[in-house]
Formats: sequence, C-alpha cells, structure tokens
Amino acid sequence: MGGEAPNCNAHAERFVRPIKEECLNRVVVLGEAHLRRTLTEFLAHYHQERNHQGIYDRLIAPERLAPPGADGPVRCRGRLGGLLRYYHRAA
Repeated sequence: MGGEAPNCNAHAERFVRPIKEECLNRVVVLGEAHLRRTLTEFLAHYHQERNHQGIYDRLIAPERLAPPGADGPVRCRGRLGGLLRYYHRAA
C-alpha cells in the first residue's frame, strides 16, 4: 500500500503546504461556501500570480505580462481582502 507512486506524497505536500501556510492559517473559515471561495481565490493566485522556485521563479500560468524592459507603473492586485498581493508592471 502506497508503494506504487513513492514521489506523489512529496508533490502533494509541496502543493498543500502553501495553501495552509499562506492562506488557511490566516483566515477564519465561516462555513463551506466561505472555504470554497477562499480556496478558489488562493488557487487563482497560486497558478497565475505567485512565483514558483521549482520553475525558476516563473509563474505557472501567467495571464499577461508586460514585455521585458517595460517601464509602466507598478500595480498591486489584492485577493482575499489584501491577504494575497500580486505586483505587476502595467503594459
């Protein structure tokens, strides 16, 4: 039991740990609907706005990035009432 995919646990832990540390440890969950909405917002942040060391500090699924060398103003987008923040240069 559990010997078929020995590395899966490490991958799952690497995904679950940020959810707990960056989100759920800082939010008082007020029911199932609130938990689902919170996790949906965190997952959008995790996949589109958060840099990942495992892929050389790149985004998993970037929405739109300003071209290299762009000098537009830096903008901040907040999620979950400002708990999660994403800074980007306007295109």
